Amino acid sequence: MTKKPFDAKDYIRSRFFPHLWCPGCGHGIVLSALLRAVHELELDKNEIVVTSGIGCSSRISGYVDFHSLHTIHGRALAFATGVKLSKPNLKAIVPMGDGDALAIGGNHFIHAARRNIDITAIVMNNKIYGMTGGQFSPLSGCGKKATTAPFSSIDRSFDIAELARGAGASFVARSTVYHANECKDFIKKGITHKGFSVVEILTQCPTHYGRKNKEGDAIQMMEGYKTQTAKIGSKKLEKNPGLIQRGIFVENTDIPEYCEAYDQIIEKAKKGTA
Repeated sequence: MTKKPFDAKDYIRSRFFPHLWCPGCGHGIVLSALLRAVHELELDKNEIVVTSGIGCSSRISGYVDFHSLHTIHGRALAFATGVKLSKPNLKAIVPMGDGDALAIGGNHFIHAARRNIDITAIVMNNKIYGMTGGQFSPLSGCGKKATTAPFSSIDRSFDIAELARGAGASFVARSTVYHANECKDFIKKGITHKGFSVVEILTQCPTHYGRKNKEGDAIQMMEGYKTQTAKIGSKKLEKNPGLIQRGIFVENTDIPEYCEAYDQIIEKAKKGTA
């Protein structure tokens, strides 16, 4: 039997469109990659629960026609953990922005990674708080301007992939919205991986970040993802090791998944064995 061709309308709540993202925002590309990943994996929509917090990226939970929760700022992973422990057979997907995931949500992020709970965290990194007015985020970096840093930020940024690796995530990957098919493939791998998966996707915010930092319009910012990134192990990266690395950084199947380990403890408790 031939698989039904992809049609985004099969996976979205059309009544909530047109979306609220600014012209040129990369989040729509991330949404498309997620929907195409779900389609190619042939997942039943009832198998999926999408949980989000607050921010431009977090609108995805309202746009997709899956089970979904639109929760509070920075706490999406905490809510998703509760869902996953109560319904471990569901595919838990958490789209987050860089501020939502790693500022107010940073503590939840590192502990979800440490536990290796079977959740796919899609971190949409546009280096700014877009929806709330363009404040700088933990990923903006030194010398970048924002509404809360008109003379530039002095806060250093950090590497999401390295943070996730250090906290114990068993699948870690990075791509960009320029590399849309790669995004889709990494999301597929994250969803099917048994454990905590982090897929960082660099996505442009021309309205706040690009405009204030003179990085051009959406097309120019996406061209930057083409020229300023390189695949792990590529000759391009060998020639210029300062480029941002794309690819899979961690894929470890040897770490016990948290829900399965928890079920084993429950069975021990039932049997009364230490």
